[in-house]
Amino acid sequence: MELWWAYLLLGGAVGFFAGLLGVGGGGIMVPVLTSIFIATGVAPGQQVHLALATSMAAIIVTSFASARSHHRHQAVLWPVVWRMSPGIVAGTLLAALLASFLSSYYLALFFCIFMAYVALQLLLNIKPKASRTLPGTAALVGTGFGIGGISALVAIGGGSLTVPFLTWCNVKMQQAIGTSAALGLPIAISGTLGYALSGWLSSAGHASASDTVLPWGCVGYVYLPAVLLISVVSAVTAPLGVQLAQRLPVSTLKKIFALLLVSLSAKMLHSVLTAVV
Repeated sequence: MELWWAYLLLGGAVGFFAGLLGVGGGGIMVPVLTSIFIATGVAPGQQVHLALATSMAAIIVTSFASARSHHRHQAVLWPVVWRMSPGIVAGTLLAALLASFLSSYYLALFFCIFMAYVALQLLLNIKPKASRTLPGTAALVGTGFGIGGISALVAIGGGSLTVPFLTWCNVKMQQAIGTSAALGLPIAISGTLGYALSGWLSSAGHASASDTVLPWGCVGYVYLPAVLLISVVSAVTAPLGVQLAQRLPVSTLKKIFALLLVSLSAKMLHSVLTAVV
């Protein structure tokens, strides 16, 4: 906890950008947390795992607040949420459990590739054209499974995947965003539980190895002190971002944010490679 101030600053940035641009904080949290864990001496094989798990847990509060806000505005298609949630939960849990078998390098590489995709969406303002209607329950469950799995591996609430999918299925943008926000909560909760369990199982399976001992304050791969500090501050700064969204050039800020995502992701991959070597 010697870098407690860094968690507070990170929480402030995450909450502000979430309120300003309507984006989740995983793209910022994972690279920054990875750098913090490297600086504090966390074992190379656990740095990215802890960053992903801690980021996932930290977005529970913001996911809940976002879902409640959209529900109040009647922008959540709850039948779609109930039909996609079983797949979401299963995919998120499975991916979080499987993450313990993946090296930090491959997790960091996958994260960088996905953030490049998110940045491209923001830079080009890509919005798929509505070309079909919502599929049946089985297809929604399967789609939810895929969205949940990818979301767990990059510690996001799934908005960059769910919103384009729903828009493609002829769902109005406001409802697509609201429904995606509601689905972000089961992603965050099940992802947190999955990473907590996978971290515990990994530690139990290598109890005698000193380089697999998790830092104090961890529940599995979830580092609770960071979760608490990030969540408290982000809850305060998110409303500030919402207020400024009406005054600042959001389209320009999205492009700047996209470049920030790419830069942080590249820095993260370089740091992980350096730590391994």
